[in-house]
Amino acid sequence: MSVDKKSTPKNGSPITEGPLKKKDVKPKILGDKKKIQDLKKQVSELEERRLRLKAEFENFRKRRDKDMLRMLEYEGEEMLKNLLPIVDDLERVVGAVKSENQKDDIIINDGIKLIITKIKKYFTKWQVQTIGKPGDILDIDLHDAMMVKTEKGKKDNEILEVFEKGYKYKEHVLRHAKVIVNKK
Repeated sequence: MSVDKKSTPKNGSPITEGPLKKKDVKPKILGDKKKIQDLKKQVSELEERRLRLKAEFENFRKRRDKDMLRMLEYEGEEMLKNLLPIVDDLERVVGAVKSENQKDDIIINDGIKLIITKIKKYFTKWQVQTIGKPGDILDIDLHDAMMVKTEKGKKDNEILEVFEKGYKYKEHVLRHAKVIVNKK
């Protein structure tokens, strides 16, 4: 292949096109500027989308962490609710035990009281508190008023008697106390 020395630049490669003219360069520069603007716009949109997704993911992670902490914090709530009727029955038995031999009554009562004491010790450990005692003022978030009586010398809505104790696990009410209140 023979190359004309007049059309070959100093580096030895043949010239394939002639020099660009000024009017040919302007449309090419304008086209490149348009492409650059489009690419910058795409980069900006992608960056904005990335930031939004990052924020959404961060919010999701925080919600999930909060839900997990709440779930773990109150994981034993259902078990405690199921235990409450057993405690109630044991307390009723203590008052109802009557056998022919008083010694047997004492032994049974002492045994049941020991069980109740152990359960209450665990309740304290698990942050379970009893709610509703005579003298408290009725709080509809904690108590269910079953009956109303009128007693002189008592405040309005003061709890006179407790039918069934209420229980609270941390900040959740496991069971409302069933009470008799005073009405003036």
